[in-house]
Amino acid sequence: MSRRHENMMQFSLRLYPFSLVTFLCLIMLPFGTDASEKLQEDLFTYIDTHQDEFVQNLKDWLAVPSDSSNPELRGEVIRMMNITADRIRDLGATVELVDMGSEKLHDGQSIPFPPAILAELGNDTTKATVCFYGHTDVQPAKKEDGWNTDPYTMTEINGNLYGRGATDNKGPVLAWINAIDTYRALKQDIPINIKFIIEGVEETGSPGLEDLIKKNSNFFADVDYIVISDNVWLSRKPALTYGTRGNAYFFVEVESGKKDLHSGTFGGIIHEAMRDLVYLLANLVDSSGHILIPGIYDDVAPLTEEEKRLYENIDFDLEEHKNNTGVETFLYSTKEEILQHMWRFPSLTIHGIEGAFSGTGTKTVIPSKVIGKFSIRQVPNMQIPVVEKLVKKYLEEVFAKLHSPNKLTVSLEIGAMPWVANVKDPQYEAARSAIKKVFGVIPDMIRDGSTIPLAKIFQDLTKKSVMMLPIGGADDGEHSQNEKISRSNYIQGTKLFATFFEELSKLHEDLFAKSDPKKVKISQLIGS
Repeated sequence: MSRRHENMMQFSLRLYPFSLVTFLCLIMLPFGTDASEKLQEDLFTYIDTHQDEFVQNLKDWLAVPSDSSNPELRGEVIRMMNITADRIRDLGATVELVDMGSEKLHDGQSIPFPPAILAELGNDTTKATVCFYGHTDVQPAKKEDGWNTDPYTMTEINGNLYGRGATDNKGPVLAWINAIDTYRALKQDIPINIKFIIEGVEETGSPGLEDLIKKNSNFFADVDYIVISDNVWLSRKPALTYGTRGNAYFFVEVESGKKDLHSGTFGGIIHEAMRDLVYLLANLVDSSGHILIPGIYDDVAPLTEEEKRLYENIDFDLEEHKNNTGVETFLYSTKEEILQHMWRFPSLTIHGIEGAFSGTGTKTVIPSKVIGKFSIRQVPNMQIPVVEKLVKKYLEEVFAKLHSPNKLTVSLEIGAMPWVANVKDPQYEAARSAIKKVFGVIPDMIRDGSTIPLAKIFQDLTKKSVMMLPIGGADDGEHSQNEKISRSNYIQGTKLFATFFEELSKLHEDLFAKSDPKKVKISQLIGS
């Protein structure tokens, strides 16, 4: 060490009181050495070297058919939660499996909800504390639905890892765990405190999670930031998400009698439930995608000129998006119109009919009771109670025009509010920096048309900064056949999370130093 550097060290020590640990760390670092870059290199090398192990772990998780919508698979969902809890314990975290009670099915039966996971790793009060939210339940999947491979046997084809839950959400949950594991394997201090909240019923609307958060306010008291990685990029370019649509999911039940009837014997002489239901569903939305329910657009936030300009710079290829979705054309012709109707305008989708014959072959039956299922994606300023009232009033009026003696019941099954974040929060800055270091680009700032119920719930109940940090690709096909995550996104995503820990730590440290001018910014001293 030169005389000049010795003087600098003595001057710094006179001005700023350091702990012994900090002092030892500083004198062990040669001046001019970028410790942060060295750590990043070590992290990336380890992740690359162990990527096959990480992929195998994902394969093991995808083999569990944790479909939360199927009561017959509830045991598998619970098994998946136990596997996840064990994996987090292996990180050295304290883990609590919280009893979430039971679920009453439409047929009157009750089955247990899967437990939720609350876990903690680290409690250093000088560090930032980040709570990671994820889920390990999945959407329904069957080979005969159009999958090219068994949805519960992960198959790697051309660098893509196919399987139900690969991108939604087992892959991202494991990538976060892999990032922590990498620090531990390298015997490096994890630069932030980490908490987990993992659930097993996200795909059915996260019942009970709001109460869980309310009852565990102490768990969130010292949390600085909340990160969710449960969505995908818009294009091939990495993105940060600052808003999602909500969801109002409805059941429309029409009942004509107590039992199914033969269409040859009774067809033409009774009011068929299916005919009434099809008429109702056909009057919900027109061929241009416009929702026909009066008043449904009244509370939608107006589109400002400033917001319009945001869409102009987003990297979005219409033709590529068509290829990813497998359709010939969209309802709109420009990038801006497409993005606006994906993100900030409501949409209505008819999902299916329960009780109708849907098997292979033919069956000449008149179903006695059928349930139509549709949802309306919610956007800022829309209110679930108002939407529920409008939907019920409209369907009752349309049904009255049929003069049918059948019984109509309209019920709201899921009511999830939209969410918008503050993109100027420190964790967004840290994530932008981490994406630049891992992928070499500045991310697009996007919204997401899907619904992550806890984003809004977390924001409202904890009053903490919430960010969505996706690693999935635009063509991953979440909720669809042949869901996948690319090996590259899974491994680079692991690097992204590991880098995000470091970037957020430095930002948080600097913010802490600004709050007390007498404290030095250690990151400045070590050249990081």
